[in-house]
Amino acid sequence: MEITERQKSILEKLIEEYVKTAEPVASAALAKKHAFGIKPAMLRIEMEKLEKAGYLSQPFVSAGRIPTDKAYRFFVNNLLMRKEQRIGHKKSTERIKQFTGAKEDRPKATQELTRIISELTSSLVLSYLPEENLFFKEGWSQIIREPEFEDSRVFESFAKMIDSWEKDIIPEMDFSGEIKIFIGKENPSREAEGFSAIAGNLLLPDKERGVMAIFGPKRMEYDRNIDIINSIINIFSNDF
Repeated sequence: MEITERQKSILEKLIEEYVKTAEPVASAALAKKHAFGIKPAMLRIEMEKLEKAGYLSQPFVSAGRIPTDKAYRFFVNNLLMRKEQRIGHKKSTERIKQFTGAKEDRPKATQELTRIISELTSSLVLSYLPEENLFFKEGWSQIIREPEFEDSRVFESFAKMIDSWEKDIIPEMDFSGEIKIFIGKENPSREAEGFSAIAGNLLLPDKERGVMAIFGPKRMEYDRNIDIINSIINIFSNDF
């Protein structure tokens, strides 16, 4: 099923709302905040169609709806087609551009940048320098604030996923070309069904390469995180 422009707009706004609240989104609440040019009853019908098409799911009876992996992938693909950067995200990337770390000390600079990115994204950030075989992880205190991690089992799965990325995935993965975005079951780690990752190459001196990856729940703010990791890749490529 190919969804209509109206359904695309509904899906985008529902995802944005779910990212903010981490709560299932009801049609009535969505109708109050956004003008789709249709009555609430018709909005409910449109959401039902999106659910039948596999873009939304209902966690329990009488609840609102939440995005599926298919919805997030559709949302992210649309983001990647857009070239403009939102004003709020420009403020974050300005902080990156002002980075004054000791660039002659590659490990120190990488660790500092990893910390900055974790603060800007409220996510767990993992960086890898293959020549030194060094990993840097920052953001545990950021990520545990997300409501998903109130469940200790979810946090345990997340920690196992990070461990598998560090030990097995990043050292073996080819990150050449565009940044890579893994949503839910797309993630190469078996522990990652509920999470997403955004990863990309860092071009270092003498054509050496490093990797930086942002991890969080599937409900992460993709547009901001994509902008930020692209900015950090540009800084390493142009300024190191």
